[in-house]
Amino acid sequence: MPDLGAIPVEHRPLPVPDRPWAGRMSWRDLLFAHWPIPASALRPHVPAALEIEEFRGTAWLAVIPFEMTDMRLRGAPAIPGLARTLELNVRTYVRRGSVPGVWFFSLDAESRLAVMGARRLYHLNYLYARMDIERTNDGVSLYTCRRVHRGAPPAKFSAGYRPTGAPRPSEPGSLEHWLTERYVLFSTDRRGRLYRGDIHHAPWLLQPAKADIAINTMTEQLGVTLPAARPILHFAKPLDVLVWTLEPMA
Repeated sequence: MPDLGAIPVEHRPLPVPDRPWAGRMSWRDLLFAHWPIPASALRPHVPAALEIEEFRGTAWLAVIPFEMTDMRLRGAPAIPGLARTLELNVRTYVRRGSVPGVWFFSLDAESRLAVMGARRLYHLNYLYARMDIERTNDGVSLYTCRRVHRGAPPAKFSAGYRPTGAPRPSEPGSLEHWLTERYVLFSTDRRGRLYRGDIHHAPWLLQPAKADIAINTMTEQLGVTLPAARPILHFAKPLDVLVWTLEPMA
């Protein structure tokens, strides 16, 4: 895992935070599945302090399964129970003033410790789930998620996915660039106070993808019905990521 100095910064839309990063991880075998959704359908589920961003008049919702590995705090060894977990998040794209970012509706993970830590430290809607992944030489033959978090609405996901083309960086100004090159997350605590969390990584090397999605009820908690049309799909191999602690926003 490289330190900050080994990762380029020229591609970022925002400066790197001027304080030390707090943790690091790798994201592996990730599928971006994106559907166009009216912003009005998402508005009740996003804090009023955040603007829902649209690309050429359309908001987007993503379901993203992947594996996180090598999770650790700065200067610390890997923590048993935290070093690796499967995760599946549901998100949309927002803005606070001049800062573009991501709003997570849910983040399911198979590590109880990761769920507890992220809920406490990042005020994110992490939920415990039973999850599994089966790989082939070029992709994922089966990825499953069944939420079992006490008190949370049920949700399931089951799919196989694989890349269908060579990896390449996305073009600035393109939809895929707008969807994926995001370096800020927003969250709120129980009192409704808004926070910003920064991340940093090299530009995404995206591959066009094919996915056979057998089950996907991850958006039912929002009352959102996904369009019948096929989602826009991208696959990504390992990406090293640095993260910072949250900062409160005025």
